[in-house]
Amino acid sequence: MEVSLTTARPLRRDARRNREALLAAAREAFLDGDTDAHVEDIARSAGVAVGTLYRHFETRDALIEEVYRKEVDDLCAAPDELLGQYAPAEALRRFLLLLVDHAAVGKGMSVALESIMAGESPVFEDARSRMGDALTRLLDAGIAAGTVRDDVSGPTLLRALGGVCALRVREGWLDEARTIAGLLLDGLRHGAPRTA
Repeated sequence: MEVSLTTARPLRRDARRNREALLAAAREAFLDGDTDAHVEDIARSAGVAVGTLYRHFETRDALIEEVYRKEVDDLCAAPDELLGQYAPAEALRRFLLLLVDHAAVGKGMSVALESIMAGESPVFEDARSRMGDALTRLLDAGIAAGTVRDDVSGPTLLRALGGVCALRVREGWLDEARTIAGLLLDGLRHGAPRTA
């Protein structure tokens, strides 16, 4: 159950709705490239007063950080859903593509996130740790199924994909990153006990 940043009590339904509307409006503004979006504009887009925004998020940076954290929450919930629908190798392939898409989201938010990166926020280290753990769950499922090799860890695979996604400043990087994600998966299948 969600709680406000200023109180430990659960949020009322209308407060929770306002908070979600603020996060959605901020996400849309940042992804659309409006990195200078003012809190007043975000509140207006969400259909709430500025005071409501500040009741949920003490600063603009706190709002940006929460938008990013929600993106990571959604991403890290995906492995269990994918493993429930697909064989482990296919679940891993789909998650690698979701990570590439996450990097695309990060590209849209990168300027807005710079103020957080300059600070002491643990949000990025926490995100890397959680994404590495998500990859480890998928790799473990693939190892158990005999479809991926057992000598690569989730954090190592995340670093490899992170290097690919660092190319996002170039035109056409997204298609290239998706292709390289496929190559990474091919490499993980090579040397597996049996072919997927």
